[in-house]
Amino acid sequence: MKQWYESLFENYARKYDSECFTQGTAGECDFIEEECGRDKSLRILDIGCGTGRHAVELTKRGYKVIGVDLSESQLERAREKAREAGAMIDFRRHDARSLPFEAEFGLAIMLCEGGFPLMETDEMNFEILKGAVRALKPGGKLIFTTLNGLFPLHHSVEKFCAQAAGEGSASYRSNTFDLMTFRDNNTTVIEDDSGNKKELACNERYYVPSEITWLLKTLGCGTIDIFGAKLGAYSRNDTLTTEDFEMLVVARKQPPLSDAR
Repeated sequence: MKQWYESLFENYARKYDSECFTQGTAGECDFIEEECGRDKSLRILDIGCGTGRHAVELTKRGYKVIGVDLSESQLERAREKAREAGAMIDFRRHDARSLPFEAEFGLAIMLCEGGFPLMETDEMNFEILKGAVRALKPGGKLIFTTLNGLFPLHHSVEKFCAQAAGEGSASYRSNTFDLMTFRDNNTTVIEDDSGNKKELACNERYYVPSEITWLLKTLGCGTIDIFGAKLGAYSRNDTLTTEDFEMLVVARKQPPLSDAR
């Protein structure tokens, strides 16, 4: 049986690109460039690349990017967009829970909940983080966004999503936030690229900063910085608060102890 995140992204590529939460690509890539020091020699891994919006934009700016995603439908659209932009990008179908890379990239990105934290168990989400860190060279950076567990403690997720949605956008209802698991269960309604409506029972994990820090330290990351994630305007100046629906995480993989000396 397919999981909701597999069904969601079938025949949903063009509509996905029109959703409100995908409109900040250029500004987000500005932040990525700052974080990597505009080093065009870096190889970048885009995990959960979807329709390739960050991969295409970064490639147009001169970076070498490999994009991976579970959805072949999303990857088809990503390849189409790359051809239209004249960008040579290696898009591959991989499950983020079992990435095949080891110490190959100077930077890995995982934005707009690209896999993490959509999995049905905490162990599966951890495997995604583990694979992302393993893919990095020592000293490499991981930049990702995830759902901020501080937000639902003070706000209604259902109300927030309803206010953010535009006409024809995905909608969410019957949200219930479980304080024991920090999971939001909801019914997500979308219209696919053929105009068909889909209703999916979804389950997403929210994380608090201390959890993210502990998980990344367990995986060998040294410096771990967490900020509020503003759509299209990521910044180190945005201290994470209870008003932020997402958090932005920037972590650096530690070199082996012998190298650190």
